[in-house]
Amino acid sequence: MLRLEYTHKNGDFVLYEADRAPEMVFPLVNAAGMMSSVTSRLAGDCKTGQNSFLLPPASVETLHESRAGRNFFAVLENGALWSAAGNSAAQQASRFSEPEEVSVRGGLLWFEVCRQNDRLGLASSALVFVPAGEARTELMRVTLRNTGDKPLRLTPTAAFPLYGRSADNIRDHRHVTSLLNRLEVAECGLRLTPTMTFDERGHKPGNTVYTVFGRQDDGQAPVRFLGPVQDYVGSGSYDWPQALAQQAAWMAPGDRAEGYEMAAVLQFAPCELAPGQQKSWLIALGINDDGLRYLTPEAFEQALAQTQAHWQRVGAASFETGDHALDGWLRWVAVQPEIRRICGCSFLPHHDYGRGGRGWRDLWQDSLALILRDPAAVREDLVRYFAGVRADGTNATIIGSQPGAFIADRNNIVRVWMDHGFWPLVTVNAYIQQTGDLSILTEKQPWFRDRRKQRGEVLADQEPAGTALGRGTVLEHLLVQHVTACCDAGEHGCIRLRGADWNDALDMAAERGESVAFTAAYAGNLGVLADLCDALADAEVKSVPLNAYFCMLLEAPWEQRSEALRQYEAVCEDRSAVRKADCRWIAASLRKMGDRLIRHLREQEFTAQGWMNSYYDNNGQAVRPMMLTGQVFALMSGTADDSQALSIQKNADALLYDEKRGGYCLNENFGGDIPPLGRQFGFAYGHKENGAVFCHMTVMYAYALLSRGYRDAGMKALRGLIGQSMAAEISRVYPGIPEYFDPKGRGMYPYLTGAGSWLMLCLITLVFGVRGQNGDLLLAPCLTPEDFGGAETAVIRCYFAGRPCEVRYRRPSEKDWKTLRVVRARLNGKALDGPLVKRDALTMLDEINIDAELEGSD
Repeated sequence: MLRLEYTHKNGDFVLYEADRAPEMVFPLVNAAGMMSSVTSRLAGDCKTGQNSFLLPPASVETLHESRAGRNFFAVLENGALWSAAGNSAAQQASRFSEPEEVSVRGGLLWFEVCRQNDRLGLASSALVFVPAGEARTELMRVTLRNTGDKPLRLTPTAAFPLYGRSADNIRDHRHVTSLLNRLEVAECGLRLTPTMTFDERGHKPGNTVYTVFGRQDDGQAPVRFLGPVQDYVGSGSYDWPQALAQQAAWMAPGDRAEGYEMAAVLQFAPCELAPGQQKSWLIALGINDDGLRYLTPEAFEQALAQTQAHWQRVGAASFETGDHALDGWLRWVAVQPEIRRICGCSFLPHHDYGRGGRGWRDLWQDSLALILRDPAAVREDLVRYFAGVRADGTNATIIGSQPGAFIADRNNIVRVWMDHGFWPLVTVNAYIQQTGDLSILTEKQPWFRDRRKQRGEVLADQEPAGTALGRGTVLEHLLVQHVTACCDAGEHGCIRLRGADWNDALDMAAERGESVAFTAAYAGNLGVLADLCDALADAEVKSVPLNAYFCMLLEAPWEQRSEALRQYEAVCEDRSAVRKADCRWIAASLRKMGDRLIRHLREQEFTAQGWMNSYYDNNGQAVRPMMLTGQVFALMSGTADDSQALSIQKNADALLYDEKRGGYCLNENFGGDIPPLGRQFGFAYGHKENGAVFCHMTVMYAYALLSRGYRDAGMKALRGLIGQSMAAEISRVYPGIPEYFDPKGRGMYPYLTGAGSWLMLCLITLVFGVRGQNGDLLLAPCLTPEDFGGAETAVIRCYFAGRPCEVRYRRPSEKDWKTLRVVRARLNGKALDGPLVKRDALTMLDEINIDAELEGSD
């Protein structure tokens, strides 16, 4: 039976009977942008970007469709082939009649497949990782061991498909681009340098070198090589290559080949393994980095140890809950935001959409987890990101590879996602609460400028002469984003849906669609912005510069806000007229606007069935089946009052909760009643945005509940997701939280999801209650008896204001409790007056160590 066990609270694990789940994908990445994926059969790819794949691009289907992948054959004396990846024709034929013993050992971020064939008396391990740091290489060590009682004579052969081009060419011009290939055999491997990159919009000289090098553990180089796929496969296939069964035209150092699809075949000298003896071979796959420096046992081990140590340092927090397995799983969730920072939303096999890069939401949500670790290191990035905001309140959607570089959109489509203005304030406010640094609001950044005008409704004939459009403060950027969105009203008084909100699949209601859900979200943010403006005034920043035309938008009568927005759009790029705006006046204006929206939603959008309407479709009709998104933001923003909040919980449990799938579905089944709202309703129910258990939104539901004081309901939502993710025999995912669970309860789109950041935020600031309050440290946990797992203490190790912070909570003496409070606490050995630690008390500390005693009540 497929079973995953944690061997250490640091996240190390063993997956038993791993051959039962060859679709489970594991990420291997580093900060240099080397991105690999690997499975228990060593499938997956290796690349540094959309246009530089060393191994062929992999999607979730090619993991089992393709026979080409990382392979290491033992060619036995009788000519039989045995693969350390399980990818020989004989092993595939006998996979069910004579299964091999296969397990995976893994950790942060290393992966080892162990395989054993009792009939042959042969076992292998294949350990794969990407070195931490600046290396653009993937390393593999294959070890063969004789487990029988007789000597084994074999010829070890490493074989990898050598793709060496853009993912675009996997079908488009696949053959033509192979004509660009130039292969050279070196002493220890092969070097592929395409002569150019092939693109009908403009060819460029090839400057990328793809290499596969190898050595035996005693330093011996391969004895012969093959490059052209035709010479290797012959009339066979990747799992039964003719060259390994019959004589072939092998290559030697100095030989060259050109104009064909290539493989990297490295054959080592035949060897004999006595009973119990083992031998290892080291392989380096490189992109503009040959990796030769790693091909000694000592260097390989050193790189592995450094990589393991590096990833143990990554992440916003670690936990001791009394549950060894949970603590190990949470280490993986803690590193997910860093993995997504490197990969964006692409470059793992499930994530086979897009062409790389991070989108606008990814930028801000990934930063949430990074702020929890080191806010000072993130500050400059947060300020720089505002250079992607237009004067009309919209923004560029794709983040360029260079700091401060933005791209209007991925496919040159004029489109506005109406939720984009919401996320920057969530992240900036989290930064301010952690640090007390209000000065970030007065930093200045330019306004983004391109052909898109009037919130995406107009596309100018040509690009403007300059992309910069004056400078404004971070606060002004935030104000423009929120006020223009709230003035962009539809016929029902909610904010127009435009191209979509966070749910990109709601993309068919641009004319009459409205997002009730994010109207609540923006309404809540207006209150946050008002509080920040008051905080500036309290800090003696009495006024701030604002564009004079924008001030007129703030002053416009509520009933005329849409017309006022149209007038502002016409002149918004004129930033010459500046007005000193009183911070108290700004705060009062924002609260007035937010209160109007909240009152409207409470009175007009709370349905007779007892939940908040989430959307209007393109016919202007309310979408009546229950959707989780509307409930999340109604709760989180305070839009739903207490009685409405309780009704929402009752209906969510009755209509959206599915324990077998990990918790709360994104929406009810619309059946045949498909509204003109978005492509999601063309998906089968239970998949992706149409009714899957969508982890990101479910974590936000838990966050909203916990922030409102509904502890049991919030923990129910979290435990459902955690339990489903950890049940690998059902979810079929390696440790971490995926994007969603499908109707069978399987995790889909692993690792690259905003759910990782939000789960860390939820656990650190609400469950363990270590959170900032205008720069002070507040201890306000909402732990449950289960969180102690029978232990006397629950421990969180995290960071506060950039300092290592350890908080040890001693459980209450009561057997059960509904609420908690800190009754006694000591900071670095000194008694505290209460649960709030003032900023001044922390400034002289290098580390924060708190022992807190809890008291419970019903």
